[in-house]
Amino acid sequence: MVLFPRLNQLDLTGPYEVFSRMPGARVRLIAATMEPVKSEWGLTIAPDVAFAEAGQVDILCVPGGWGVNEQLENEPFLAFLREQATRARYVTSVCSGALLLGAAGLLNGYRATTHWMSFDLLALLGAEPVVQRVVVDRNRVTGGGVTAGIDFRLVVVRELVGASAAQEIQLAIEYQPSPPYESGLPSTARAEVREAVLQAAAQSLEERRRIVERVAQSLTIKPD
Repeated sequence: MVLFPRLNQLDLTGPYEVFSRMPGARVRLIAATMEPVKSEWGLTIAPDVAFAEAGQVDILCVPGGWGVNEQLENEPFLAFLREQATRARYVTSVCSGALLLGAAGLLNGYRATTHWMSFDLLALLGAEPVVQRVVVDRNRVTGGGVTAGIDFRLVVVRELVGASAAQEIQLAIEYQPSPPYESGLPSTARAEVREAVLQAAAQSLEERRRIVERVAQSLTIKPD
């Protein structure tokens, strides 16, 4: 699981909780350096290992968050993702982490999803956007926004060790979402709620769009 400044901690910790419970799993937090990393809301997370000493991973997981914007043109970061992806069994992301996979050229020709506010940017990076909470395409697994990270990891556990193990983990963490409001999707949220969320994110979203458009121009997008 990859760390970077201003990541969304639930993108990381939701899947971490699920995957740590999988039989035989060893979960490591990997970052560019061994310096503690602050999430977008200030939670400090300590890496287990730096990129240079990480070795080859079986499953690569990239979270999202507003810190994605700074990493979209960070070539050493993207190079690490590309290098790991060449031999990883699964290459995965949660939320806007899919944009980092795309910027590294790892979603070209793959079906994928991401957070609804960044969904329209996937196609610029060569992916085929799919409106779905979790999308599996060959060895690429992408999850939707933030809370989809738990669903996403349960799907990965199922793929690796079977449905029974995934169901046992789901029960152990009592994962049975029952939200108090039907506002978890732009299609079900009231218009004024949707507009307020978009307005609060407008500046960061515009910055993200400009960066993705620049990155897209440098990518060679070919049919897979």
